[in-house]
Amino acid sequence: MLLIRVSWLSLFVLLLAPALRAQDEQSRAVAGGGISIPQWTGKIDTGEERMGRTLNDAKLSKDGDTLHATTGPAVSYWNPSNKATGDYTVKATFTEPKYMNLNNHPHPYGLFIAGNELGTAGQSYLYCAAYGNGSFIVRGFGPGPFRMNGPGEENAAVHHAEGPGKPVTQEIALSVRGGRVQCTINGTVVASYDKAAVVASGKLKSTDGIYGLRFAHNTEVNVTGFGLARN
Repeated sequence: MLLIRVSWLSLFVLLLAPALRAQDEQSRAVAGGGISIPQWTGKIDTGEERMGRTLNDAKLSKDGDTLHATTGPAVSYWNPSNKATGDYTVKATFTEPKYMNLNNHPHPYGLFIAGNELGTAGQSYLYCAAYGNGSFIVRGFGPGPFRMNGPGEENAAVHHAEGPGKPVTQEIALSVRGGRVQCTINGTVVASYDKAAVVASGKLKSTDGIYGLRFAHNTEVNVTGFGLARN
């Protein structure tokens, strides 16, 4: 019986370890942080602010046509002139050059749409983000955080990194089309919702609004092809 108890205890520790590592990992401050792209701004998450982090603890820069984000606290970046109304698709390609290089477990990155009152206590937006382990999340703020697919889910369309330190790339798009809001990753629709499910109390004010980029804490990602297309 003692051997059985030890085995169950070992299994419990193995299952609990990832969650403990996630709790232990704190947002770091990025050297030389801040935003160096004209007209762009951003906001770190409220929880990060309570921990004493600022927007300058993350970094957004541009080299040619490539945007480069290094975090730091979890953050959203946008150019206030990037607005979308009606039916549209926002898309970009995200490359994590060294999977889990700055963290001890997978962290997500992606796009947001429908940004309203951004940078204020009443901000709202919806985002879809991928992890380098083959899973994704659809979440938002309205102004409190909300989840559209719970803790997240795996999908065969989401690319897997070959291992820590290896590159992984995800093509992500968020679309508003008729009465639907959809997230597409690597050419496959991975999530689709009635507009009424996201434009509601405690969620979005509208599907019209500013679009931008979303990064979890302690990530390094290159972004190309970021832009808007009309459906």
